[in-house]
Amino acid sequence: MIRFLAILIFLILYFLVGILAWVVLFIIGKFNLPLRHKISLKMVQGAFRIILKVAGTKVKIVGKERIPKDTAVLYVGNHRSFFDILIIYSLVPGLTGFVAKKEMKKIPFLRVWMKLVNCLFLDRDDIKQGMKTILEGIDKLKSGISICIFPEGTRNKKENETELLEFKEGSLKMAEKSGCPIVPIGMNHNSEIFEDHFPKVKRANVSIEFGEPIYVKELDKEKKKFLGAYTREVITEIVKKNENLYLQSR
Repeated sequence: MIRFLAILIFLILYFLVGILAWVVLFIIGKFNLPLRHKISLKMVQGAFRIILKVAGTKVKIVGKERIPKDTAVLYVGNHRSFFDILIIYSLVPGLTGFVAKKEMKKIPFLRVWMKLVNCLFLDRDDIKQGMKTILEGIDKLKSGISICIFPEGTRNKKENETELLEFKEGSLKMAEKSGCPIVPIGMNHNSEIFEDHFPKVKRANVSIEFGEPIYVKELDKEKKKFLGAYTREVITEIVKKNENLYLQSR
């Protein structure tokens, strides 16, 4: 519980200090919006790295060099932990927003930071609003801002981490319509940080691999038609391959 409380205290202090930062960032954004985006990203990445350190999380990184440097990408990953976005976000090389459930928009302080770093809020129960979010994501990708999404739609609570939930096909439309590459992400042992022993945060060794980019235009007709299923297969193979790559010390 000590790590959990330490993280909670850090977040409270960060949000309080963040109120002053918002004012500064708002003023910067009036004159230089790209600069505000960059500063916001660095501040959030720094906070996430501190939280991961306090949590005792060690991350084995594979394939980061595969991320294209000259274009925005759609990061697509498996999802088993609240810490997934912290791990991914602390590693991305450029401006990146992520797709979150609309309920997170109701959380004070958090929603402000999420908007500052180009996050999108998805209403999973409203098809019309969901499509609107997808269109916003396409616009951001075309403007050079990468997007991260978990197509399983919710945290996967299956005991076997290699058994991914079905991917929502619509979530991959952002890559298809924007023309950006998909960067598949496979994470292992991420639930060992928190979910496996809730509410305790425990020391854990996690692995993350950024797979080879998937260029939708280069896929055959069948793979394009079921892009979600194909991407799921790619990520499943990554997770299976790395299952024993960086096991937590017992």
